[in-house]
Amino acid sequence: MPSLPLPEVPAPESSAPLLEFDRYERPEPPRWRVYALHLLLFVLTLATTTLAGAEWSTNKYFFTQYSIDDPRAVFRLGGWLSQAEILRGLWFSVPFLGVLTVHEFGHYFTARYYRVRATLPFYIPFFTGAFGTIGTFGAVIRIKDRIFSRREFFDIGLAGPLAGFLVAVPVLIYGFTHLPVLPPPGSEQLLDHTDFDYALTLSRPLLYHLLEFWFADPTRLPAPMDLPQNPVLLAGSLALFFTALNLLPIGQLDGGHILYGLLGFRRFNRLSVIFFVGFIFYAGLGLFTFERDWQTWLYGGVPYLIYLYLVFRRAVPTVRRTLLLLLSVLAGQLALTLAVPGIVGNPGWLVFGLLLGRFTGIFHPPAPNEQPLSVGRKVLGWLMLAIFVLCFSPSPFTFS
Repeated sequence: MPSLPLPEVPAPESSAPLLEFDRYERPEPPRWRVYALHLLLFVLTLATTTLAGAEWSTNKYFFTQYSIDDPRAVFRLGGWLSQAEILRGLWFSVPFLGVLTVHEFGHYFTARYYRVRATLPFYIPFFTGAFGTIGTFGAVIRIKDRIFSRREFFDIGLAGPLAGFLVAVPVLIYGFTHLPVLPPPGSEQLLDHTDFDYALTLSRPLLYHLLEFWFADPTRLPAPMDLPQNPVLLAGSLALFFTALNLLPIGQLDGGHILYGLLGFRRFNRLSVIFFVGFIFYAGLGLFTFERDWQTWLYGGVPYLIYLYLVFRRAVPTVRRTLLLLLSVLAGQLALTLAVPGIVGNPGWLVFGLLLGRFTGIFHPPAPNEQPLSVGRKVLGWLMLAIFVLCFSPSPFTFS
């Protein structure tokens, strides 16, 4: 996902004469140092995603073992992964990083096509070895020049998810056509070493079900909770998830660039606020109901109201409207839980909502050239939004 430069703030006017100085810029570091940094981050991310894939496919932590039965051994030094287990990790990391890399270079090469300066991808490794991760927070490129037209915003934003999607689908197809033979009933082969005390279940979006129906052998399909033990299917499923995440039509996400290109500045930003409020409404749905005790409301309700204020403050122009909006959202959530008892959203989205509301922003900057897109680009843009629907799942992860 590309990050855009902050807008320049004009200098304040003054009646006193000002000396003209060239804007100070830090000198560019040597190219070898830049390339070395990108290569180092990629190698580290390849290592961390490989270790994470090995953990998920073997249910075995790399560094430590967690024991809930023995309080004296909550954290014990675990065994190192074997060569065969590392190889299973590579079956996850290579296709997953392949999709991620193609996605980012789709942005990069399209930006260079328009002569917009952009950095190479910065990969973000993340691994603990003590609890399950996927080994990375993704990758990002930085756009270093201003983008001057809706068409450029559209093309640069669309190129990444489209390129990644065109690789993610073959990864899933390969996973479905190369499923291992399942053991017969009553003779399940249990793992000889299990550190995980929970199971991760990935929800399967509509596109996953379609590819499964077309290409998979029904007698070999793994159960939903066994999907993390199949590294290629895990990589393909996560690739669909990150594709959908980037295609959310909010702010300056890739989906925001696409919808901005389709609708223009005013109409998109009005819709972006509506989508963002709906996103937060669903994320917090069911957290608080009238059946909760007063302690839950006191110790959880107050932080939740503060959270809503923080994420909505930049969505509306005044504090008064912010308070009205957050109270309306809370009232709507409570009313819906009364009308549909047991309905719940996905609190995990609240973290991403905070990132959107406070850091990346929910509005799209205007382009100097607001000329509408061609018919072909409009068709492609709506096709990408249809791909978002096929890849998106409201609750992508479930732990049990």
